[in-house]
Amino acid sequence: MIEIKNITKTYKTGDVEFNALDNISFTINDGEFVAIMGPSGSGKSTLMHILGALDNPTSGTYLLDEKDVSTLSDDALADIRKDKIGFVFQAFNLLPRTTVLRNVMLPLVYAGVHGAERIARARTALLSAGLDENHFQHMSNQISGGQIQRVAIARALVNNPSLILADEPTGNLDSKTGEIVMGTFQKLNKELGRTIILITHEQEIAEHADRILFIKDGMLLEDRTIRKSTPRF
Repeated sequence: MIEIKNITKTYKTGDVEFNALDNISFTINDGEFVAIMGPSGSGKSTLMHILGALDNPTSGTYLLDEKDVSTLSDDALADIRKDKIGFVFQAFNLLPRTTVLRNVMLPLVYAGVHGAERIARARTALLSAGLDENHFQHMSNQISGGQIQRVAIARALVNNPSLILADEPTGNLDSKTGEIVMGTFQKLNKELGRTIILITHEQEIAEHADRILFIKDGMLLEDRTIRKSTPRF
C-alpha cells in the first residue's frame, strides 16, 4: 500500500538548511498497524503530513497504492485525503455545540452524500468506533474525553478510508482512557482490516501496534516487529 523511498524534507531559514527527514525508506502493507515513534522534533509529524498527502518531500518518492503522490495535482491530492485517508488528531477537532451524530456526518456533507444514507453511514461508523448509541444525540462538549476521541475515530471512518492516520490520539487522555481508545484502534485493525499508522512519543502506546518505526533527528533508526502473546483488547 505505502512505499517510502529515500524521503528527505528540508526546511530553509535564511542561509541555514535543516533536514526534518533524512533519506528515510520503508514500506507498509495493507492491513498493518504501525506506530511511528520518536521524541519531539524527531520528524515524525513531518512524516505524517507527507503520508497524509498534506505536504510533499523535498526529494524521494512516496507511493500510495502504486501512485507517486508528489506528482499529483491539488485536486487529486484532495480526493486522496477525502476517499483514502482518515485523520484522527490529538485535539479532536469536533464542533462543540453540535451533536455527536452531526459531527460524524460532516465529511459526508462535503462528499455530497445525502439524506438517509448519510445518517446510516454515520451511525455505522460510531458503532464501529465503540460508541454507545445513547450518546449519538449528545453535544460533543457533553461527553467524556475518551468518548470524544471515539467520535473523532468514527468521523475518520465514515468515508470508508483504507488508511487511518492517528497523530498522538491519546495525548489529551488519562492512561486508562488511552488504553480504551487504543483498544478501539486494535479492533478496527484486526476486525475490519484497516491499515493504521499511529504517531506517538510514548513507548507504551506504540506497543499496541504490531510494528514500530523509531525516528530520531529525521532518520529511521529501527524498524521493529512487536511480538504479542495475547491481544491487548
